[in-house]
Amino acid sequence: MSASVPDIILPNGDKMPVIGIGTFLVKPEDIPTTITTALECGYRHIDTAYMYQNEEAIGQVLKKWCDKGEIKREELFIVTKLPSIANRASDVAKFLDKSLERLQLSYVDLFLIHLPVGMKGKHDDDVKPLDEDGNVVLDLDTDLVSLYKAMEEQVDRGKAKSIGLSNFSCEQIERILKVCRIKPANHQIEFHVYYQNKTMLEFCKQKDITVCAYAPLGAPYKPPKGKDTVPHLLEHPGVTELASRLNRTPSQILLRFLYQQDMAIIPKSTKAERIKENFQVFDFELSPDDMKTLESLDQGTHGILFNFKVFKGIEKHPEYPF
Repeated sequence: MSASVPDIILPNGDKMPVIGIGTFLVKPEDIPTTITTALECGYRHIDTAYMYQNEEAIGQVLKKWCDKGEIKREELFIVTKLPSIANRASDVAKFLDKSLERLQLSYVDLFLIHLPVGMKGKHDDDVKPLDEDGNVVLDLDTDLVSLYKAMEEQVDRGKAKSIGLSNFSCEQIERILKVCRIKPANHQIEFHVYYQNKTMLEFCKQKDITVCAYAPLGAPYKPPKGKDTVPHLLEHPGVTELASRLNRTPSQILLRFLYQQDMAIIPKSTKAERIKENFQVFDFELSPDDMKTLESLDQGTHGILFNFKVFKGIEKHPEYPF
């Protein structure tokens, strides 16, 4: 791992670098420059998902670096996720194998269930299945316990070193903890200054489940709810004034705030200067008063950006977690 990046220790003893490069909404054509820039900066943690449909492009970059001897596979920490169209025990191995083939890897370091809601695709790449009226096509028979047992089998197969969850509720995690043989190593959730999901964070700490924050900058491409009254997170005076005083950028302040709460962070950017900037958060510290200032900006559930209702009708699923 890159010497300058701290690690989070997973239950199996593996080390997950606390900062990774997020690739949600990064187009395949933008992947080569994005991932190359990240690797050159020192990123070794790369987060993707079958649903992002960019694993193949990522795999090509990783193979190029490994073939040239510029990086070793064991220096990388690769995360991918099971798509909702595969939320059935019988589909887990097939879809992980598809991800591995696209990534040109024999294993991933962390394999997550992307969302507890099951969907029915017309084919294996129909990752956002809709009916003729634009409603998401749900699989209402999702069984999270049998699904997780199939995830455990991927560790047995040597295809995933660790397994975990994403976008689950505390109650759903409890159900899995009661029956699991291999404990979830990580829970990847939306977490940023406007949505400080303290109940979930405390729950995961109590259960010794590590946390990774997605959308740590509040997803700059999405307008915040009530945007007429609430400034964008990167433009909030409480953030910009702190950044000015510490001679840092707003994004560095927001990322450092999460890092100091012992979670991994996966900021996404395709711009080289932003990728570099986001990596430089380990050489300064926020004081307790600085932390309190940022804590006071929490919008609670009003700060949620990702409730997945972009999938029309998703809330009708019995396992909808929000």
